[in-house]
Amino acid sequence: MRSLTLLLPALVLIAGCDRQSPANEQASAVAANAADASAPTPDEVAPSADNGVDVIGKLDRGHNGAAAPTVMFDDPNGVKTTLASFSGKPFVLNLWATWCGPCKIEMPALDTIAAEGKLPVVTVSQDMNGAQAVTPYFAAAKLKALKPYLDPKLGFSFALGNPSLPTTILYDKDGKEVWRMTGGMDWTSPTARELLAEAS
Repeated sequence: MRSLTLLLPALVLIAGCDRQSPANEQASAVAANAADASAPTPDEVAPSADNGVDVIGKLDRGHNGAAAPTVMFDDPNGVKTTLASFSGKPFVLNLWATWCGPCKIEMPALDTIAAEGKLPVVTVSQDMNGAQAVTPYFAAAKLKALKPYLDPKLGFSFALGNPSLPTTILYDKDGKEVWRMTGGMDWTSPTARELLAEAS
């Protein structure tokens, strides 16, 4: 029963990542990506504002003012931390996984936002095998500003009601939610920048 309880959130996340794929194809994709967590493939090139496409996921303002979860997760050095360590200025939480195609597509744009230094971007992996999957992905993707935070016990997934991946949440300086975005997005687009500016 305990193994079923642990497996249920993972199945929900898998189903949510790409709702257009049949469940068996999604399971095959998870197995393939677990074996080789690498950078986005050529067919995973994100449309951007540069080519006239403003990619946007599903915006949800229904949790506005909610406090950030107190979930413990691992920082890049393997030290337990919480989102409270980022309070004092606005920040972005991004829940993702190496087996999630839309998650990998938006990573370079999130890396660009993080590199600008105006808004910290906390990317927390929901990979159950943690560093084993995430470390190779980060090395292959050559991300310059993002850091590999890990949540292998899926604490955020439980705390936030098993959201689809990717899910990105903007918090204000007091650690209160402004909005959340479900689904991939070009975070360097004009629409995204307007949304990110809401916490300043």
